Amino acid sequence: MKFIIATHNKKKLAEMERILTPLGVEVATAQLEEVEETGATFEENAYLKASAACRQTGLPAIADDSGLAVDALNGAPGVYSARYAGEHATDTQKMEKLLHALKDVPAEKRTARFVCAVCCVFPNGDRVFAQASCQGSIAFALTGNGGFGYDPIFLVGEQSFAQLSDEEKDHISHRGKALALFSQKLRAYLNNG
Repeated sequence: MKFIIATHNKKKLAEMERILTPLGVEVATAQLEEVEETGATFEENAYLKASAACRQTGLPAIADDSGLAVDALNGAPGVYSARYAGEHATDTQKMEKLLHALKDVPAEKRTARFVCAVCCVFPNGDRVFAQASCQGSIAFALTGNGGFGYDPIFLVGEQSFAQLSDEEKDHISHRGKALALFSQKLRAYLNNG
């Protein structure tokens, strides 16, 4: 079955395609209108994006909303992760703002988690949701050359997401876990339909 992936982020698209294709999901893209992420939760924002893409294309649409929740910042940047340093800020600017906000926070209090909510909306209005997270901490400086977004400052153990191979990251990441759970729920939905 063909599904539209509702994202304008090429790196996120590549990651979702890499994880979903082996699960039997035929991934397609389309020129989609930008959706304002007005939800208060990752799940609400994923639904807004998937629902809009489904309406625009007439195909089942999969979207995710994900972000970084830092305990010392009361869960910020959270659903505002992509806009944390302003609407058109670069990944580096977002990370620099976050590191500045945590400059006086000791290592043991820099706990954080990446959260990912995945939503699929079907043309008949049915929905399939999954959400997962990955626990870690915030580094004191950028480390590694891989990944995207906040990956260079998000530590799992002694390594940042940006230091992991794609396969290593997919296995432990919030998006990898959410998509694995989503694929189970999607299979159950399709088998029952």
